Amino acid sequence: ESIANKIVTCNLSDISAMGACPYCYTLSLSIPKNINEIWFKKFTKKLYSLQKKYNFFLIGGDISKTNKFIISSNFFGHIKKGKILKRKGAKINDNIWITGNIGESTIGLKIKQKKIKVNYLDKKYFLNKYLYPNHFSFGDKICNYVSSAIDISDGFYGDLNHLINDKNLGASIKTNLIPYSLKTRKLLNNRIISIDSLLSSGDDYELIFTANSKNSSIIKRISKKNNVKITMVGKIVKKKGIYMDDKKIKIVEKSFDHFA
Repeated sequence: ESIANKIVTCNLSDISAMGACPYCYTLSLSIPKNINEIWFKKFTKKLYSLQKKYNFFLIGGDISKTNKFIISSNFFGHIKKGKILKRKGAKINDNIWITGNIGESTIGLKIKQKKIKVNYLDKKYFLNKYLYPNHFSFGDKICNYVSSAIDISDGFYGDLNHLINDKNLGASIKTNLIPYSLKTRKLLNNRIISIDSLLSSGDDYELIFTANSKNSSIIKRISKKNNVKITMVGKIVKKKGIYMDDKKIKIVEKSFDHFA
């Protein structure tokens, strides 16, 4: 169920970051002998429930036998011509926004790896955030009011860097504005985990987007109407680099890189 959930979430997050709506997908499975019928029932049931929830469908794929379990999927979305959100549209003085909360999936992974310890209720909460990340279709709702967008799959630092590097811009971020859940703040206050670790790690599947300040009111109304939490965390600036509380970041934990 978790694998099915992550396949859908990571792909719909990419589609949302382009301002599009999901349409369909292909799915190919290479299956070892130890995968049984019970596993398949849980896997397909979860996929089908997510298809209904987000209104997309399976158009085909392939199944084969192998020694290792391999899943390959391709997702397709649709959007009106000329409305696609890109990474290169940010402008100086644009506001920088984040959807949802940062770092909860990372904490769940570290708990699963037994790198940190928390109480039972917090453990259950964070593991659920890691194993079953939520998707909120928001990019398609704000595409007319946003200058650039990207999903946070490789980490806040890494993906924010993608937005500003393409145009040699900078980002000025206020540390106290970064959105964390109350449970995450408790871990930060107790120094169980560091801010740099949370901002460098991926799998949040939230959006970073930039927008002219004149669109702030309508973006807030859209977020409220769709029950999506958004937070303005900083601005695009002319000087190159990422600045946290006016100090340029020199050394941070390396964000995940798909091609490293």
